[in-house]
Amino acid sequence: MSAPHRDALGTLLRHVLDTLDADVAAVHAHLGLTDYRPRYSPVLRVLVTDGPLPIRDLATRVGVTHSAASQTVAGMRHAGLVTLTPGADARHRIVTLTDRAHALLPAVEAEWAATTAAVRHLDTELPVPLADELYAVLDALHRRPLRERIADTGLLPPPGAVSNG
Repeated sequence: MSAPHRDALGTLLRHVLDTLDADVAAVHAHLGLTDYRPRYSPVLRVLVTDGPLPIRDLATRVGVTHSAASQTVAGMRHAGLVTLTPGADARHRIVTLTDRAHALLPAVEAEWAATTAAVRHLDTELPVPLADELYAVLDALHRRPLRERIADTGLLPPPGAVSNG
């Protein structure tokens, strides 16, 4: 499959992520980690470190939206990696690792360490380490969101402008 056009930035970013995830998933399959997805590892690692957490806190610690964390937890629950129990009120559900998740930890930790080493090696082939570049992009977008930059093209009124429509 060829890479998307450079102006299709969202598609290109998804393509890079899909390529990375597919390779890690292939490693998982080779290690016998059935029903395990690359996106589970950050959640698993937080739960190992911090113990059972409400989905909202888990999302914050992983750095994803509540919706993304809920979807990941649902997949992990389906795979038998976590359980959900009611929290302090009806809005909170507490996520806890299962015995199956604990049994998979040595293989997951080994994969994580190997993947981290492989990414460090990949970084030597890039003009700038990938994570550094992604953080730089996030910093720039926090300073000035893309929607403001789009407004500068004249397509949209500037932020705060009063519409006469």
